[in-house]
Amino acid sequence: MHISALYHYPVKSLQGHSCDALPLDRYGAVGDRRWMLVDNDNQFVTQRSLRTMVRLKATNIAAGVRIESDNGARIEISYPEDAAILRDVTVWHDTVTARDAGDRAAAWLSEQLQTPVRLVAMGPEFRRSLSAPREQIQVGFADGAPLLLIGQASLDDLNGRLETPVSMLRFRPNLVIDGAAPFAEDNWQLIRIHTAAGPVELECTHTCARCAIPGLDPLTGAVTKEPLRTLARYRRGDDGLVYFGQNLAPRLSDPRGITIDLGDRVELVK
Repeated sequence: MHISALYHYPVKSLQGHSCDALPLDRYGAVGDRRWMLVDNDNQFVTQRSLRTMVRLKATNIAAGVRIESDNGARIEISYPEDAAILRDVTVWHDTVTARDAGDRAAAWLSEQLQTPVRLVAMGPEFRRSLSAPREQIQVGFADGAPLLLIGQASLDDLNGRLETPVSMLRFRPNLVIDGAAPFAEDNWQLIRIHTAAGPVELECTHTCARCAIPGLDPLTGAVTKEPLRTLARYRRGDDGLVYFGQNLAPRLSDPRGITIDLGDRVELVK
Protein backbone atom coordinates (compact mmCIF):
# COMPACT_ATOMS: atom_id res chain seq x y z
CA MET A 1 0.00 0.00 0.00
CA HIS A 2 1.13 3.55 -0.63
CA ILE A 3 -0.02 7.17 -0.39
CA SER A 4 -1.58 8.07 -3.75
CA ALA A 5 -3.03 11.53 -2.96
CA LEU A 6 -2.81 14.19 -0.25
CA TYR A 7 -5.13 17.13 0.43
CA HIS A 8 -5.14 20.32 2.53
CA TYR A 9 -8.26 22.25 3.58
CA PRO A 10 -6.97 25.41 5.30
CA VAL A 11 -10.42 26.85 6.08
CA LYS A 12 -13.12 24.47 7.28
CA SER A 13 -15.66 23.79 4.50
CA LEU A 14 -14.00 25.96 1.84
CA GLN A 15 -12.37 24.35 -1.18
CA GLY A 16 -8.95 22.91 -0.42
CA HIS A 17 -6.13 21.80 -2.67
CA SER A 18 -4.06 18.73 -3.46
CA CYS A 19 -0.43 18.68 -2.38
CA ASP A 20 2.71 16.58 -2.73
CA ALA A 21 3.60 16.65 0.98
CA LEU A 22 1.61 16.78 4.21
CA PRO A 23 3.49 17.94 7.33
CA LEU A 24 1.93 16.63 10.55
CA ASP A 25 1.71 17.95 14.09
CA ARG A 26 -0.44 16.85 17.02
CA TYR A 27 -3.52 18.50 15.52
CA GLY A 28 -3.18 16.57 12.24
CA ALA A 29 -1.99 18.13 9.00
CA VAL A 30 -0.20 21.44 9.57
CA GLY A 31 -2.37 24.24 8.24
CA ASP A 32 -5.41 21.99 7.77
CA ARG A 33 -8.74 23.30 9.08
CA ARG A 34 -6.96 25.76 11.35
CA TRP A 35 -9.39 28.50 10.22
CA MET A 36 -13.20 28.51 10.41
CA LEU A 37 -16.15 30.76 9.62
CA VAL A 38 -18.66 31.60 12.35
CA ASP A 39 -22.00 33.40 12.33
CA ASN A 40 -23.23 36.23 14.57
CA ASP A 41 -23.80 33.71 17.38
CA ASN A 42 -20.23 32.37 17.07
CA GLN A 43 -21.58 29.07 15.71
CA PHE A 44 -19.51 27.33 13.05
CA VAL A 45 -20.66 27.71 9.43
CA THR A 46 -20.24 25.05 6.74
CA GLN A 47 -21.55 24.15 3.30
CA ARG A 48 -24.34 22.23 5.02
CA SER A 49 -26.14 25.52 5.64
CA LEU A 50 -24.27 27.90 3.30
CA ARG A 51 -23.62 26.22 -0.03
CA THR A 52 -22.02 29.35 -1.54
CA MET A 53 -18.91 28.55 0.53
CA VAL A 54 -17.99 26.17 -2.27
CA ARG A 55 -17.18 29.23 -4.42
CA LEU A 56 -14.20 30.07 -2.22
CA LYS A 57 -10.84 28.30 -2.36
CA ALA A 58 -8.30 28.55 0.47
CA THR A 59 -4.53 28.11 0.15
CA ASN A 60 -1.91 28.29 2.88
CA ILE A 61 0.70 31.05 2.54
CA ALA A 62 3.64 31.89 4.78
CA ALA A 63 1.83 34.69 6.61
CA GLY A 64 -1.54 32.95 6.89
CA VAL A 65 -4.12 32.07 4.25
CA ARG A 66 -5.15 33.23 0.78
CA ILE A 67 -8.83 32.95 -0.16
CA GLU A 68 -9.96 33.26 -3.77
CA SER A 69 -13.49 33.50 -5.15
CA ASP A 70 -14.68 32.06 -8.44
CA ASN A 71 -15.46 35.67 -9.47
CA GLY A 72 -11.73 36.52 -9.43
CA ALA A 73 -11.67 38.38 -6.09
CA ARG A 74 -9.01 37.38 -3.59
CA ILE A 75 -7.71 38.30 -0.15
CA GLU A 76 -4.65 37.40 1.92
CA ILE A 77 -5.15 37.18 5.66
CA SER A 78 -2.39 37.01 8.26
CA TYR A 79 -2.56 34.79 11.31
CA PRO A 80 -4.13 36.78 14.17
CA GLU A 81 -1.55 38.14 16.60
CA ASP A 82 -1.57 37.87 20.39
CA ALA A 83 -3.57 41.09 20.66
CA ALA A 84 -6.41 39.68 18.53
CA ILE A 85 -9.91 39.44 19.97
CA LEU A 86 -10.60 36.04 21.50
CA ARG A 87 -13.95 34.42 20.77
CA ASP A 88 -15.62 31.42 22.35
CA VAL A 89 -16.85 29.65 19.24
CA THR A 90 -18.84 26.45 18.85
CA VAL A 91 -17.98 23.59 16.51
CA TRP A 92 -20.49 20.77 16.88
CA HIS A 93 -20.78 20.12 20.64
CA ASP A 94 -17.50 21.81 21.56
CA THR A 95 -16.99 25.41 22.62
CA VAL A 96 -13.39 26.49 22.08
CA THR A 97 -11.34 29.67 22.25
CA ALA A 98 -10.28 31.03 18.85
CA ARG A 99 -8.67 34.24 17.56
CA ASP A 100 -10.70 36.64 15.44
CA ALA A 101 -9.05 37.42 12.08
CA GLY A 102 -10.28 41.01 12.00
CA ASP A 103 -12.87 43.25 10.38
CA ARG A 104 -11.22 43.32 6.95
CA ALA A 105 -11.48 39.53 6.57
CA ALA A 106 -15.03 39.51 7.95
CA ALA A 107 -16.19 42.24 5.56
CA TRP A 108 -14.67 40.55 2.49
CA LEU A 109 -16.07 37.13 3.33
CA SER A 110 -19.50 38.51 4.23
CA GLU A 111 -19.63 40.31 0.87
CA GLN A 112 -18.59 37.23 -1.07
CA LEU A 113 -21.04 34.95 0.73
CA GLN A 114 -23.83 37.56 1.04
CA THR A 115 -24.32 36.75 4.71
CA PRO A 116 -22.63 38.02 7.91
CA VAL A 117 -19.68 35.81 8.91
CA ARG A 118 -16.39 36.20 10.73
CA LEU A 119 -13.16 34.28 10.26
CA VAL A 120 -11.45 32.79 13.30
CA ALA A 121 -8.19 30.88 13.67
CA MET A 122 -6.55 28.54 16.12
CA GLY A 123 -4.01 30.14 18.45
CA PRO A 124 -1.77 28.83 21.25
CA GLU A 125 -4.71 29.00 23.67
CA PHE A 126 -6.83 26.64 21.52
CA ARG A 127 -7.76 23.28 23.07
CA ARG A 128 -10.19 20.70 21.70
CA SER A 129 -10.02 17.05 22.72
CA LEU A 130 -11.67 13.98 21.27
CA SER A 131 -14.29 12.35 23.44
CA ALA A 132 -13.56 9.49 25.87
CA PRO A 133 -11.54 7.33 25.83
CA ARG A 134 -9.26 9.43 23.61
CA GLU A 135 -9.22 12.72 25.53
CA GLN A 136 -5.44 12.99 25.04
CA ILE A 137 -5.91 13.46 21.28
CA GLN A 138 -6.24 17.09 20.15
CA VAL A 139 -8.17 18.10 17.04
CA GLY A 140 -8.56 21.46 15.30
CA PHE A 141 -11.75 22.59 13.56
CA ALA A 142 -12.14 19.26 11.70
CA ASP A 143 -15.42 17.47 12.35
CA GLY A 144 -14.31 14.32 14.10
CA ALA A 145 -10.56 13.67 14.19
CA PRO A 146 -7.21 15.19 13.14
CA LEU A 147 -7.07 13.36 9.78
CA LEU A 148 -9.34 11.51 7.36
CA LEU A 149 -8.21 8.60 5.19
CA ILE A 150 -10.03 6.97 2.27
CA GLY A 151 -8.89 3.99 0.22
CA GLN A 152 -8.81 4.55 -3.52
CA ALA A 153 -10.37 1.11 -3.98
CA SER A 154 -13.30 2.20 -1.82
CA LEU A 155 -14.05 5.11 -4.14
CA ASP A 156 -13.54 2.86 -7.17
CA ASP A 157 -16.07 0.40 -5.71
CA LEU A 158 -18.59 3.22 -5.21
CA ASN A 159 -18.03 4.64 -8.68
CA GLY A 160 -18.60 1.17 -10.15
CA ARG A 161 -22.14 1.38 -8.78
CA LEU A 162 -22.86 4.94 -9.97
CA GLU A 163 -24.13 6.03 -13.37
CA THR A 164 -21.88 9.10 -13.15
CA PRO A 165 -18.61 8.68 -11.19
CA VAL A 166 -17.74 11.19 -8.47
CA SER A 167 -14.33 12.53 -7.48
CA MET A 168 -12.53 12.01 -4.20
CA LEU A 169 -13.12 15.73 -3.50
CA ARG A 170 -16.69 14.89 -2.52
CA PHE A 171 -15.38 13.27 0.66
CA ARG A 172 -12.62 15.74 1.64
CA PRO A 173 -9.93 13.29 2.83
CA ASN A 174 -6.40 14.24 3.81
CA LEU A 175 -4.84 10.93 2.78
CA VAL A 176 -5.74 8.55 -0.03
CA ILE A 177 -4.21 5.07 0.08
CA ASP A 178 -3.90 2.77 -2.91
CA GLY A 179 -3.19 -0.94 -2.83
CA ALA A 180 -5.81 -2.09 -0.30
CA ALA A 181 -9.11 -3.88 -0.87
CA PRO A 182 -12.32 -1.81 -0.99
CA PHE A 183 -13.27 -0.64 2.50
CA ALA A 184 -10.35 -2.47 4.11
CA GLU A 185 -9.77 0.69 6.14
CA ASP A 186 -13.02 0.06 8.04
CA ASN A 187 -11.32 -2.53 10.23
CA TRP A 188 -7.88 -0.98 10.67
CA GLN A 189 -6.74 0.00 14.15
CA LEU A 190 -3.19 1.23 13.51
CA ILE A 191 -1.17 1.98 10.38
CA ARG A 192 2.46 2.94 9.88
CA ILE A 193 3.62 5.24 7.10
CA HIS A 194 7.28 5.01 6.11
CA THR A 195 8.35 8.60 5.44
CA ALA A 196 11.73 9.96 4.35
CA ALA A 197 12.41 10.94 7.98
CA GLY A 198 11.35 7.59 9.40
CA PRO A 199 8.11 5.78 10.24
CA VAL A 200 5.07 7.47 11.77
CA GLU A 201 2.12 5.63 13.26
CA LEU A 202 -1.46 6.78 12.92
CA GLU A 203 -4.22 5.50 15.16
CA CYS A 204 -7.53 4.71 13.48
CA THR A 205 -10.02 6.32 15.85
CA HIS A 206 -13.38 5.58 14.17
CA THR A 207 -15.01 5.18 10.78
CA CYS A 208 -16.40 8.37 9.27
CA ALA A 209 -20.17 8.90 9.34
CA ARG A 210 -21.06 11.02 6.35
CA CYS A 211 -23.19 14.17 6.46
CA ALA A 212 -24.86 15.87 3.50
CA ILE A 213 -21.68 17.42 2.05
CA PRO A 214 -20.81 14.48 -0.29
CA GLY A 215 -24.19 15.22 -1.89
CA LEU A 216 -22.96 18.68 -2.94
CA ASP A 217 -20.96 19.20 -6.13
CA PRO A 218 -17.53 20.26 -4.77
CA LEU A 219 -17.10 22.98 -7.41
CA THR A 220 -20.63 24.37 -7.81
CA GLY A 221 -22.47 23.51 -4.59
CA ALA A 222 -25.34 21.96 -6.58
CA VAL A 223 -27.34 19.41 -4.57
CA THR A 224 -27.27 15.89 -5.99
CA LYS A 225 -28.90 12.66 -4.80
CA GLU A 226 -25.72 10.75 -5.48
CA PRO A 227 -23.43 9.40 -4.17
CA LEU A 228 -25.25 9.30 -0.82
CA ARG A 229 -28.26 7.43 -2.18
CA THR A 230 -26.10 4.59 -3.47
CA LEU A 231 -23.87 4.59 -0.39
CA ALA A 232 -26.95 4.24 1.80
CA ARG A 233 -27.84 1.00 0.06
CA TYR A 234 -24.70 -0.82 1.16
CA ARG A 235 -22.80 1.35 3.64
CA ARG A 236 -25.49 2.06 6.25
CA GLY A 237 -24.66 0.98 9.78
CA ASP A 238 -26.97 -0.41 12.45
CA ASP A 239 -27.27 3.14 13.80
CA GLY A 240 -28.75 4.33 10.50
CA LEU A 241 -25.69 6.40 9.55
CA VAL A 242 -23.78 6.05 6.27
CA TYR A 243 -20.04 5.37 6.62
CA PHE A 244 -17.21 6.09 4.20
CA GLY A 245 -13.59 6.62 5.27
CA GLN A 246 -11.51 6.20 8.42
CA ASN A 247 -10.60 8.91 10.94
CA LEU A 248 -6.98 9.05 12.12
CA ALA A 249 -4.80 10.61 14.80
CA PRO A 250 -0.99 10.79 14.45
CA ARG A 251 1.27 9.36 17.13
CA LEU A 252 4.25 11.71 17.05
CA SER A 253 7.38 10.97 19.04
CA ASP A 254 9.10 14.14 17.78
CA PRO A 255 7.35 17.41 18.79
CA ARG A 256 8.63 18.97 15.56
CA GLY A 257 6.34 16.61 13.65
CA ILE A 258 6.98 14.67 10.47
CA THR A 259 6.04 14.96 6.79
CA ILE A 260 4.15 12.45 4.65
CA ASP A 261 4.94 12.48 0.93
CA LEU A 262 3.18 11.09 -2.11
CA GLY A 263 4.33 7.52 -2.72
CA ASP A 264 5.22 6.78 0.91
CA ARG A 265 4.72 3.13 1.80
CA VAL A 266 1.87 2.27 4.15
CA GLU A 267 1.95 -0.72 6.48
CA LEU A 268 -0.97 -2.18 8.39
CA VAL A 269 0.13 -2.78 12.01
CA LYS A 270 -3.20 -4.06 13.28
